[in-house]
Amino acid sequence: MSHDHPHHHDHDEDHDHAGSALPEMDLRVRALESLLVEKGYIDPQALDIFVEMYEHKVGPRNGARVVAKAWRDPAFRQWLFDDATAAIASLGFTGRQGEHMVALENTEDVHNMVVCTLCSCYPWSVLGLPPVWYKSAPYRSRAVIDPRGVLKDFGVELPETVDLRVWDSTAEVRYLVVPMRPAGTDDLDEDALAGLVTRDSMIGTGLALAPSQATGASA
Repeated sequence: MSHDHPHHHDHDEDHDHAGSALPEMDLRVRALESLLVEKGYIDPQALDIFVEMYEHKVGPRNGARVVAKAWRDPAFRQWLFDDATAAIASLGFTGRQGEHMVALENTEDVHNMVVCTLCSCYPWSVLGLPPVWYKSAPYRSRAVIDPRGVLKDFGVELPETVDLRVWDSTAEVRYLVVPMRPAGTDDLDEDALAGLVTRDSMIGTGLALAPSQATGASA
């Protein structure tokens, strides 16, 4: 497991797995939300729509554009692996928790997977809001102890010959996995390629989709 940087965390803690007690920060957020709804300052339905859009559409689509460009543009691909922060910023994707990025390349021989073992460090500007499972205690522990088992739970079974590498996100560095480009996509443009890139494939818990599977996959 890679530990290239000290794991300092200066932001919100994670949700535990379903059924566990919520940490104090989550309780405060929920109490504040309830108060704002009660006072009529926010519409809970509108809030749900906003969160859903940011989690599944705005954020992951940014990362999908980065991956698609890397698949088609060799110069950008090299830049991305040399200096992911600058390469991603050149596409206009910057912001909170996306200031210091590292790109990881998945190949036939190497598969990278990202976790945050202490809380929920995650590149919001590229991938949107972190999914609940990413912040859960079971994922954070099992990704380190049994990464192949975790991948199997996500429907990904890799040959034993594949080198599986788990990277620990920190408050200083966050990661973007560039999945392998699916076969039969040589003639696709960046828009079509972006539709093959899922959020999970950019975390490393999934694979990019085949063209026949693309139905708004990056959302």
